[in-house]
Amino acid sequence: MLHRKIYQLCTEGREICVFLRDQQRWIEEATIVSLEGDLVTIRYETEEDDEVSSWEEMVRLESIGAVSHKLASVSRYNAEISISDDCPDAEQIHPNSPDSNQE
Repeated sequence: MLHRKIYQLCTEGREICVFLRDQQRWIEEATIVSLEGDLVTIRYETEEDDEVSSWEEMVRLESIGAVSHKLASVSRYNAEISISDDCPDAEQIHPNSPDSNQE
């Protein structure tokens, strides 16, 4: 199951966070570059003392303990927050409609 999910994330090119359980550390803002057998190639950047370094690591599939990716984000500085009235009418949930989950 993890193998299929890693393959899917690799083909989508999504930015992910990976927990390596054998090293007990998270790699944040990484992309999966390739998946060959049980070897996963992960590319990411680190920043230390005003220096940005790019890294590419090959890890075994069995050492990956968790994978997460961001679903969405909202800017803290955007004063205008979208509300349901801004959605197209077909996508709005109306309080008296049979689709609403009110009992």
